[in-house]
Amino acid sequence: MTTNRNDNPADPFKKALGEATRAMANDPEMKVTYSADPPGMAGDAVRLPQITRRMTRDEVVQARGASDAFALRTRFHDAGENARYRPQGDTARAIFDAMETARCEAIGSKAMPGVADNLDARLDAETRRRGFVGLTDSTQAPLAEAAGYLVRQLATGRELPEGARNVLDLWRGYLESNAAEKFARLDEMLGDQAAFARLARQTIEDLGFGEELGEDPDQETDDDEENQDEQESDEQEPEEGGDEGAEDEQNDADDDDSAQDTRDSKAMQAALEDMDDADFDEDAMADDGEAPELPEVPPSISDADPEYKAFTLKHDEEVEAEDLAEIEELERLRAYLDQQLEPLKGAVGRLANKLQRRLQAQQNRSWEFDQEEGVLDAARLARVVANPTTPLSFKVEQDTEFRDTVVTLLIDNSGSMRGRPISIAAICADILARTLERCSVKVEVLGFTTRAWKGGLSREDWLNEGRPQSPGRLNDLRHIIYKRADAPWRRARPNLGLMMKEGLLKENIDGEALEWAHRRIMKRPEARRILMVISDGAPVDDSTLSVNPSNFLEKHLRDVIAMIERKKQVELLAIGIGHDVTRYYSRAVTITDAEQLAGAITEQLAALFESDPRKRARGMKIFRKAG
Repeated sequence: MTTNRNDNPADPFKKALGEATRAMANDPEMKVTYSADPPGMAGDAVRLPQITRRMTRDEVVQARGASDAFALRTRFHDAGENARYRPQGDTARAIFDAMETARCEAIGSKAMPGVADNLDARLDAETRRRGFVGLTDSTQAPLAEAAGYLVRQLATGRELPEGARNVLDLWRGYLESNAAEKFARLDEMLGDQAAFARLARQTIEDLGFGEELGEDPDQETDDDEENQDEQESDEQEPEEGGDEGAEDEQNDADDDDSAQDTRDSKAMQAALEDMDDADFDEDAMADDGEAPELPEVPPSISDADPEYKAFTLKHDEEVEAEDLAEIEELERLRAYLDQQLEPLKGAVGRLANKLQRRLQAQQNRSWEFDQEEGVLDAARLARVVANPTTPLSFKVEQDTEFRDTVVTLLIDNSGSMRGRPISIAAICADILARTLERCSVKVEVLGFTTRAWKGGLSREDWLNEGRPQSPGRLNDLRHIIYKRADAPWRRARPNLGLMMKEGLLKENIDGEALEWAHRRIMKRPEARRILMVISDGAPVDDSTLSVNPSNFLEKHLRDVIAMIERKKQVELLAIGIGHDVTRYYSRAVTITDAEQLAGAITEQLAALFESDPRKRARGMKIFRKAG
């Protein structure tokens, strides 16, 4: 009789971790699964990172950290209470959410040191993945994350991981100078979510985002009670002598107000006297005593050109593709895209297979021979047959840096791409994501356009302020994330259909989009970064160019390209559709027919992955002539 024996060494650990997650969450019905997809939680279901048979330390730590984080949030977080106090504005909501997450995790960290270690390890890995370790400017660091890190540090007393500590240090002066009193009261409110939520709202107001809070839920309750009391008092008949009683009460109130005003005046006078007597440096007070104002538009929004500016940034958006259309619409648009490309189905399949074969051939081309273990070297078996005393020879594949690569595809979503060009661009993104994922290369797909034609809300603001001279960029940017680098292709596949959405494609401001994509890829941990741009022409925005120099957008694009090529941290190349982009990019191909685009991507990527620089340059040169 045979028995089914599960020989996967990770299964006992996964089972134990699932039970620990349910126990910590105090939810015996919680569903715990493991997946290669990013960890997440929905309802009573938790998805933890996959643990392979190897059970590497990184896998175990990530799974434990995610398990503890989700369990603590389930146990100590009330969704209804959270919804009641959660602000309306994006920045305020982000700060509020970060502080609430830190509150839940701090409770568990203080009670269980092992949990604290797991959460710290997970935070360390996350901050390194997001590139927080090397940040040097607070404009690059998220304020919301910094507020959450400060809550975590003050509540637990533990040292933060390097990346989190760096982000907090960039914002510490601003946070402590504006809301030190609120943060000092954190510890006493950790166990009361409603009290902590009120404190978080007060902190957000002190940080300068009070207009994003929305209605005060506690004030609404008080107003309802006051209205009810007034209605009851109106229904009662006034008693004789009531006017005199009211007048006495009013006089008492006036006396109380006068006394309070006197006390406040004395306190302020004493404070001013203390300030006059103090020996202090006015410059130091300006730097340390008062938090710097956060202007709506920073002095420079471009690392490449300090002179480049935008009239306002408040209407710009960075949005996920799935947030611009319902799931049903995305699926319908994807089906339409597939229908448009049905005639190219065979060619697309051949291109994908060709690219995969070429990349995998380069990936597996290097071996070390005459090893004591590894893969049996069949080419040397003849020696063993001729002389049985000769030992067997093995070979070992050399580790290459090929896998440690990320590719970003930045697609022009302007109106001039409408029709065949955008369809081909979308399917090429599909080819790249699907093929490179098979070769263990991460791919991110981004798009750029504007929210409106000929201006938008930015132009309206400019008109309302009296049309100031040289306003800079005068349209609302829309930067779209079709696929994140860590997201699997099967999840992002419907998103690419969004490019077929009527009304999506508008103006194109290439310089800011390229700088945005460059910032994103620079945060990636991979050693090799490749940024590929697909565009059909120079940057064009009628509203901006009508009130600025005619080369305003083009100059900024050239400056951004020069900056990227000068830093040499990202390999930049471009494909122009019906437009000569070689005058902008030093490594570029121009094609006259949109149907050549798939082949252009295949050839350029294959050339990029050549290890021999001479072969790589020759491949690029040959394809330029063909294009």
